[in-house]
Amino acid sequence: MAPPSSWWGSEEQRGTPVVVKMDNPYSLVEIDGPGMPASDNNKAKNKNAKQFTWVLLLRAHRAVGCVAWLAAGFWGILGIVNRRVRRSQDADDEPDAEASGRGRTMLRFLRAFLLLSLALLALETVAHLKGWQFPEHLPGNLQELEEQLQHLPEQLQHLPEQLQHLPEHLRQLPEHLRVPERREIQGLLHRAYVAWLEFRVDYIAWAIQKLSTFCILLFMVQSVDRIVQCLACFWIKIRGIRPRIPTAASAKKNRRGRKSADIENGDADDDADGYFPMVLVQMPMCNEKEVYETSISHVCQMDWPRDRMLIQVLDDSDDEVCQMLIKAEVTKWSQRGVNIIYRHRLSRTGYKAGNLKSAMSCDYVKDYEFVAIFDADFQPNPDFLKLTVPHFKGNPELGLVQARWSFVNKDENLLTRLQNINLCFHFEVEQQVNGVYLNFFGFNGTAGVWRIEALEDSGGWMERTTVEDMDIAVRAHLNGWKFIFLNDVKVLCELPESYEAYRKQQHRWHSGPMQLFRLCLPAVFKSKIPFWKKANLVMLFFLLRKLVLPFYSFTLFCVILPLTMFVPEAELPIWVICYIPVLMSILNILPAPKSFPFVIPYLLFENTMSVTKFNAMVSGLFQLGSSYEWIVTKKAGRTSSASDILALAEETVPARPTAKLVRGVSEGGLEEWGKLREQEAAEWANKEDAAAALAAAPATPKKSSKAKKPNRIFKKELALAFLLLTAATRSLLSAQGLHFYFLLFQGVTFLAVGLDLIGEQVS
Repeated sequence: MAPPSSWWGSEEQRGTPVVVKMDNPYSLVEIDGPGMPASDNNKAKNKNAKQFTWVLLLRAHRAVGCVAWLAAGFWGILGIVNRRVRRSQDADDEPDAEASGRGRTMLRFLRAFLLLSLALLALETVAHLKGWQFPEHLPGNLQELEEQLQHLPEQLQHLPEQLQHLPEHLRQLPEHLRVPERREIQGLLHRAYVAWLEFRVDYIAWAIQKLSTFCILLFMVQSVDRIVQCLACFWIKIRGIRPRIPTAASAKKNRRGRKSADIENGDADDDADGYFPMVLVQMPMCNEKEVYETSISHVCQMDWPRDRMLIQVLDDSDDEVCQMLIKAEVTKWSQRGVNIIYRHRLSRTGYKAGNLKSAMSCDYVKDYEFVAIFDADFQPNPDFLKLTVPHFKGNPELGLVQARWSFVNKDENLLTRLQNINLCFHFEVEQQVNGVYLNFFGFNGTAGVWRIEALEDSGGWMERTTVEDMDIAVRAHLNGWKFIFLNDVKVLCELPESYEAYRKQQHRWHSGPMQLFRLCLPAVFKSKIPFWKKANLVMLFFLLRKLVLPFYSFTLFCVILPLTMFVPEAELPIWVICYIPVLMSILNILPAPKSFPFVIPYLLFENTMSVTKFNAMVSGLFQLGSSYEWIVTKKAGRTSSASDILALAEETVPARPTAKLVRGVSEGGLEEWGKLREQEAAEWANKEDAAAALAAAPATPKKSSKAKKPNRIFKKELALAFLLLTAATRSLLSAQGLHFYFLLFQGVTFLAVGLDLIGEQVS
């Protein structure tokens, strides 16, 4: 048996040798193991100390490498951001609603707020490094402090006497703050810091606390409303409650209240399948080359007697090429026997409302009982009218039947996925619950069928706001008309794929309701509807869901939360920052369960969009800036899968005459295109490059890759990004872990949106 090793006594060393290899200038270090020759104790101890030193050097080498890697990554990100900004255009410099004087005022406010936060961060950092302010578990008032100091040594009991010379408000600081001692208050910087403490306790903390309490109260009320709506939707699902087409017996029972005009429109047949009243279909559009062909094709193929349906293509385009293409498409379907006409206005007065109002003034409209409206990117199924119009039979009080939207590009990118979450909740919960229990909801402007009598009784289309759909719905509700929402009837449409287009759309959707609220409030109180309906319209429909939501979302998470990092006396509770918002986000995602992995991005993105929504809400409420300007949402021309297959077949297979209605460019459109090219060539006859330009132009309109616009940058979002990141840095000084992570991720989200890194990516 081998004798035991004598290095650390008589115990035998166990284990295997450990070899540590380091790059030059370090050498190979070997730590002893079993079987190593014994040596004296001093030499062994020296050897062990050297080995320990090498291990420390190895760890330091790895730490330095890690820091260098992080620094290189951070520097690379800064370089990417710099290149992105230099190659981008400022979206706020464009002449739209977001570039008004009101928008620039908000940008100046955010910049000043950011500069102030940076100055405060520098001051707080100096105070933290010098030990003026750091967490200490001390009592909050002087009396408790004196009681505890009685148990301290005699030389420390003179501390309360020194504290008595301090102002009253500095004796009751929060527990995690330490009052600087008198000997520390030296120099101009020390005096500035103490003055800042006095000012924030006396004038800022209480104001922030009151405002945060008010926002938290609004937040809780809105959360309760959201939970009640979700419970009502859950009850509807369990009970299977949904609007049903009236049967023959109910139609006979209610026929006494029908007017004589209803009988001559096909009501003599008791069978719902034989109910074919006169229907007018309106398709308002404006400079939408990407989608006009698909939408006209789908509308013309709806299953309804051709002699009882008229399609109006209401074109407000100011692009002559677009006008000729739409006119050629209408001509193509007219030659195939579809009852369709083309209308174009010389002036775009009143935008969409003016377009619809002009179309309803035609003499032949009096021959029709219902009007269906489809925007330019909507693709109704052939059975749309058969699923919606029969609900009017035997129900003379029904003024509107609204269908649900479905989206062909909901999985195109992260932006469309997040929009799908919002709109699924809007239709599945808000519209369905209000339709079932209140018979009232906001008309979505498209994919709906109106009773023309209800439109005329409510005053028709008005041009006073940019939300003419909500305007006519509110006026019809005040006149006693009822609405039905069909959650199982879906119409395909398209979501904005770029943040720029989505931002403009949301600005119009949130400024218009505030305009309408100002205008219709007197009419609400003068109407003859029950008091509880008036209260629901004012308190819930307008104030809570259109005004309160963007107000508290922006104020609480983008203003108050960063402020509390610099004013810790007004700290927000954890449940307000984390638990309740996450719960509300989960409730919003329930109608779209496949989007559950995006719950955190959805929460952060909704807080980011609160800037645009709050800005639009203020402009509409106080009629500031270009709140009455209508900007058409950019379309990408997405179609359903079946249409995509047809389009692909048309591009690869020569066209053959067939009786089936398919998509395609009409011969009249090609002739118009050729005439346009000849006119352009004649105008360039005196130029040297006329022949080359004409030869380079395509003979037929083909889908070609257009030169993409450069990316945009959004200054308000960037200013808030740096503000939140500054507040996150300040939260590290006070060791507020959850606040830090929330501010960090929210700031990064603002940064990504401000650099236009979400949604459609262009060069």
